[in-house]
Amino acid sequence: MKEYRLGLYEKSMPSSLTLKQKLTEAKAAGFDYLELSIDETNAKLARLDWSQEEIAGLVQAQLEQGLPIRSICLSGHRKYPLGHPDPAVQQQSLAIMEKAVCLAAQLGVRTIQLAGYDVYYEPSTPQTRRDFAKNLQLCVEMAAREGIILGFETMETSFLNTVAKAMYWVERIHSPYLQVYPDIGNLTNAALTYESDVCQDLRMGAGHLAAVHLKETTPGVFREVPFGAGHVDFTTLAPLARQLGVSRFVGEFWYTGGEDWQNTLRDNCAFLRRALDTPAPALL
Repeated sequence: MKEYRLGLYEKSMPSSLTLKQKLTEAKAAGFDYLELSIDETNAKLARLDWSQEEIAGLVQAQLEQGLPIRSICLSGHRKYPLGHPDPAVQQQSLAIMEKAVCLAAQLGVRTIQLAGYDVYYEPSTPQTRRDFAKNLQLCVEMAAREGIILGFETMETSFLNTVAKAMYWVERIHSPYLQVYPDIGNLTNAALTYESDVCQDLRMGAGHLAAVHLKETTPGVFREVPFGAGHVDFTTLAPLARQLGVSRFVGEFWYTGGEDWQNTLRDNCAFLRRALDTPAPALL
């Protein structure tokens, strides 16, 4: 049995592909599973209302292709955040969560990555943070009923851009169904902002790291940076995460056009596995 699983973020492939085709391409490139995206677009949010026939078809596709969907990146809360000042939008956010948990249970998904925002497009206030806390508790209760782990993504905004900040909420909610799903690219940028140690921050989540996003960044740039062209120290952070008990990783990158995307998938898989297979120094 492999010591870890390396998943692939769905948006790394052209949106014109069907999910069955994406499963095929992810497997061909050497990945172990697919991370499904449910973002704030209407097309992705509509997945939460798939019929039983559509869900059954996707379960069958996983079996046929020999590659599972094991996590969901739920960024739809960016548009409908848990702490939104409008109570009606808060209800929409809770409905999104309930549907996502139900979908995850039916697809065999183990983890839902939860965006670490109280609000995104609106200003954060003491009230948005209070509402976020109240609604986060409800979300964790939903996930617990289905045995699904919610993992906080460390984001690009100051509300929750470090593992230490995510751990505040994990300890406050105090449930095995709320953990941390850090993005090491975002952590690297946060460490630069705060002049702090990214390794020490990652260690703050020891025992509570459900999975890790492997993403490249540069100072102030949080997406679409090619692997190896940024400042993320993958050969230190990936082995450290493994040393801390993480065995599920997802390569997060985006399809940006061009016909060589399949080669990009394979090259990125090889790049990330080299980092993951780097021996961790004894005192990391």
